[in-house]
Amino acid sequence: MKNPAMVLPDATKGIQNIYKAAYQSGVAPRILELVHLRASQINGCSACVFAGVQGAKQHGETDERLHAVAAWREAPFFTDEERAALELAEAATRIADRTGKAVPDDVWDAAADHFDEEQLSAIILMIALTNLFNRINATIEEPAGTTW
Repeated sequence: MKNPAMVLPDATKGIQNIYKAAYQSGVAPRILELVHLRASQINGCSACVFAGVQGAKQHGETDERLHAVAAWREAPFFTDEERAALELAEAATRIADRTGKAVPDDVWDAAADHFDEEQLSAIILMIALTNLFNRINATIEEPAGTTW
C-alpha cells in the first residue's frame, strides 16, 4: 500500500503546514532532527531513522553525533538544550511505559529551562508527527530509503 499521507493530498498539506510551523518556531533545525531521529529509533521505524539521518545531515549534523543519538545520555557530544529535547522526545514517545504522568515534571522543567512555549510546542509537534509516521510506516511496512 502507498503511504496514506500521500494517498490523501489534504492530509499531506496539513502535515506540511505543521512541519513548516515547527521549523519557523525558533528551535534549531538540528534539534528538531535529533528529536525526530530519537523517536524513530525508539519505535524501530527504519524508514524514519533513514530519513532522520539524511535530514540531520542536511542541517549540518555530524556522523559522530548521529551514531551516538541512541546513547545520548552517555555520549559527550550533546548540549544541555539538546539533552532536554531528547529526554522530552523519549518521554513523549514512551508514554505507555510509564505509570503516573506521561512526561514527568523534571523532564518538563528541564525542557522549559531551554525553550519557550512556542519552541516547546514545535518540539512536541515534531515528536507527535514522528510518532504518527512511525506508526504509518510500521503498518504499511515502508522500507528504509524509499521516497514518496
